[in-house]
Amino acid sequence: MNRNIAVITGGSRGLGRNTALHLAKQGIDVILTYHSRLDEAQSVVAQIEQLGARAQAVQLDVTNSAGFADFTKRLSQCLETHWQQQRFNYLINNAGMGAHAAFVDTTEAQLDQMYQAHLKAPFLLTQALLPHLADGGRIVNISSGLARFSLPGYAAYAAMKGGVEVLTRYLAKELGPRGIRVNTLAPGAIETDFGGGAVRDNAALNAAIASQTALGRVGLPDDIGGAIAVLVSDAAGWINGQRIEVSGGIGL
Repeated sequence: MNRNIAVITGGSRGLGRNTALHLAKQGIDVILTYHSRLDEAQSVVAQIEQLGARAQAVQLDVTNSAGFADFTKRLSQCLETHWQQQRFNYLINNAGMGAHAAFVDTTEAQLDQMYQAHLKAPFLLTQALLPHLADGGRIVNISSGLARFSLPGYAAYAAMKGGVEVLTRYLAKELGPRGIRVNTLAPGAIETDFGGGAVRDNAALNAAIASQTALGRVGLPDDIGGAIAVLVSDAAGWINGQRIEVSGGIGL
């Protein structure tokens, strides 16, 4: 009997790691990608296995689309070797990085990096992996609250996340005949090491964001991992082509 498997890009740290652990608690196996820190990835694999699920880590640089064909081949081999099956069930397009620069100061290199990681990668990687995604599967694309509200310094990052939200609707429409549901999850400010850990480590910034949030605090990784686990579950099976913001009610 085939097992349910999730592929999570950037699953070795931050929100990807938290998502992997939440899914493992539901009995879902995980293939997580990491950029360079194999030790971090192996640590997450061990934690998943302690929860009773299976896991493997596969290296991937989402800014290098030329490597997607090779990654797809290695992923296929991983499925065959460790699960004796050809398909997985859930794709979480999570990997990425932040960039903070005023619009007038944003360089072409920064813009290209944001495009490669946050828009080009979800587009082309999803395209490459579709033959291995089971019918009736789920895709969750990670966006940002910054695609709804605007903070100076995030124009390049937020513009790409806005593109991801449009891409999600098109994927939901075009993959619907296969029963594949596609949604966007847009986190608000979360206490992780993203963007240098500013939200987590800068007390003044943390307090300022909390004061603008209906629930009076910034987000925690569990707020996001838990929401993604719900979104891929059968309980959310009729949610499709939607943008779900998980931000505690910031900027209302």
